[in-house]
Amino acid sequence: MQSFIDIFTNIRVRDVLDIVIVAVVLYKIFVLLRETRAEQLAKGIVILLVLTKVSEWMQLYTINWILNGAMTVGAIALLIVFQPELRRALEYIGRSRFFSKSLIEIRGESLSNVVDELVEAVASLSRQKIGALIVMEKQTGLNEVVETGTKIEGKVSSDLLINIFIPNTPLHDGAVIIKDDKIKAAACFLPLTDNNSLSKELGTRHRAALGISERSDCLAIIVSEETGAISIAENGTISRYLDTKTLRQILLDMYRPKSSNQAFLFKWRQDDEKEE
Repeated sequence: MQSFIDIFTNIRVRDVLDIVIVAVVLYKIFVLLRETRAEQLAKGIVILLVLTKVSEWMQLYTINWILNGAMTVGAIALLIVFQPELRRALEYIGRSRFFSKSLIEIRGESLSNVVDELVEAVASLSRQKIGALIVMEKQTGLNEVVETGTKIEGKVSSDLLINIFIPNTPLHDGAVIIKDDKIKAAACFLPLTDNNSLSKELGTRHRAALGISERSDCLAIIVSEETGAISIAENGTISRYLDTKTLRQILLDMYRPKSSNQAFLFKWRQDDEKEE
């Protein structure tokens, strides 16, 4: 009992700060790995570490030697296996306010016009049940994605967006990339999400939106071709069945500078209705 009292009396402020920083870092790592393939790999590593320690305690020298060798080689293999997750983690750090400036800033009439045109286009596509995928670029550049499509570099307008997604037109199949108030490209190919726990109801368009939101800080707007439902993907999560009023507020919040610089987070809504 006395030893525990001695430990607590000798704890300094810097020790508490050290523990808090480690706890926060571990939590952030857990959030980044959750519901990705890296989560299962991380569990496997923990099991190997436990088995290595157990074999050492039980003096199983041969097994311990094999496990130690596997862990040594595995450290190098992890850099290759976890490459997408490591990239995602570094991008997450780079997007934090500590390292970057504020989000996109479009003010006054320009802000209102861009949001109005976007909402009008999405509403029209939704009514006509025309599938669409619009990606709003933020801090993380999407030039690699832009290169996969057809460059437009035109001002955001509802007429242009609607015409792009009209079925059987040259640019309808793929995503539109928007930066600030400009349509950068159309018919772009997006990476699909690696999340295997998603509902089977979600089609390729929704999986592509989730995939690009996992790899960047973008905001993706999806219109279902089957039901006309409006959805939004951001930070690897999706919010479905939005109305135009909610969409408008989300876009205004995204464009408008915020003192907290927090991205608009969306929670997965479980719904029994059939979605594309």
